[in-house]
Amino acid sequence: MGTEKKILTNFIWRFAERCGSQIVTFVVSVVLARILAPSDYGTITLVTVFTTILQVFVDSGLGTALVQKKDADDLDFSSVFYFNCALCLVLYLGMFAAAPLIAKFYENTELVPIIRVISLTVVVSGLKNVQQAYVSRNMQFKRFFYSSIGGVVFSAVLGIALAKAGCGVWALVAQQLSNVAINTAILWITVKWRPKKMFSRERLKGLLSFGWKLLVSALLDTGYSNLRNLIIGKVYSTADLAYYDQGDKFPKVIVTNINTSIDSVLLPSMSSEQDDRERVKNMTRRAIKTSTYIMAPLMMGLAFCAEPVVTLVLTEKWLPCVPFLRIFCITYMFWPVHTANLNAIKAMGHSDWFLKLEIIKTAVCIGALLATVNIGVTAIAYGALFTSAASQIINAWPNKKLLGYGYLEQVRDFAPGILLAVAMGVCVYFIGCIPLPTAVTLVIQVVSGAVIYFGASYVLKLEEFKYLLGIVKSFRKK
Repeated sequence: MGTEKKILTNFIWRFAERCGSQIVTFVVSVVLARILAPSDYGTITLVTVFTTILQVFVDSGLGTALVQKKDADDLDFSSVFYFNCALCLVLYLGMFAAAPLIAKFYENTELVPIIRVISLTVVVSGLKNVQQAYVSRNMQFKRFFYSSIGGVVFSAVLGIALAKAGCGVWALVAQQLSNVAINTAILWITVKWRPKKMFSRERLKGLLSFGWKLLVSALLDTGYSNLRNLIIGKVYSTADLAYYDQGDKFPKVIVTNINTSIDSVLLPSMSSEQDDRERVKNMTRRAIKTSTYIMAPLMMGLAFCAEPVVTLVLTEKWLPCVPFLRIFCITYMFWPVHTANLNAIKAMGHSDWFLKLEIIKTAVCIGALLATVNIGVTAIAYGALFTSAASQIINAWPNKKLLGYGYLEQVRDFAPGILLAVAMGVCVYFIGCIPLPTAVTLVIQVVSGAVIYFGASYVLKLEEFKYLLGIVKSFRKK
């Protein structure tokens, strides 16, 4: 199998895994929301803030370091495995001890057992971290599909059963813990690698020298992401936060699925070619052009069809989230550019640059947040859009030196797909002005948008369209 076909095949498996998981999770969340009280969701949301932060430490950049290291062997993998197990145990014991303090701070003693049980997800996650790195390094993404789908389906059945039995918040705890446990178990069954009785402090030290910078970068990103929501909830009303969060959630679900798939496949592919500068450049260019070509019509279509989508899915009471949804559609449309550039930097072994970029971007983001916080929630959303555009330029800057692939050249590569998507979006918007039932209007908009976008791509003979069409034809022949 050719390299590009192998990359696309693994992308499809990864994308199928992400979409399948998200669909099941969405359906289950709707069912559980009908059974459980809002207070149960509030409690679990509060607790998972801590487990989310701990999960950043669990990942610790070592998984990425294993994928990136050109000659990683069993000694590297085994050393990371034992280190992760020890780290996760320490983190869990820390949360176990801190549970009463957290409960006291929030004046809710019921949090103590919940924190102590749900924090076990951190321990279980530590057991699969190296397995995930092994799968990514060896481009075996079919394994992720089986483990993720198995985990979400089992946990869905268990969570709904416990909720109907009147277990309240413990149904959600069991759902999260069982999801991680089954996911991990399936990975251990399907992936052949096992830790060996070997450990090297020197190997671990070398991997940590690369990985710790990614850890700090992830902590900065996670911290800022939570900070924005925290400030909105503090300065403005909970309703404002709800509309903001819902507007962010819709496009983010789509983008995260595609972006995670691209990210998972692209890094190991680039890392395997890290000695060939021109090859990595070509892979980065292909990733930017193709992924943006796919992402742009989805985001523009959602932005211009925002009102009927929100009305049908969330009902009219959620229409105030439409402006935020449109802003975030534009914001997330360029995420593939971020992903491709950052993966190129990681693949070339420059985690130090990665950290420097994250520090610069965090400073820009905090500056934008401080400048907009007293203006309004919409201003904060536009601030996020501005910082995304600025971050795009910042992320691309090192690759002018590393790959000879600067930002202006990247713009020339992805601009045709973006411009075509905007034109399609305008056409779709005017179609929406036809006085028809909402559901009928949305169907016509989706079909018309697809015809306009791909039809124009064919007429204009866009390279990305011809590339994807060629891939589809090759699969059909097979």
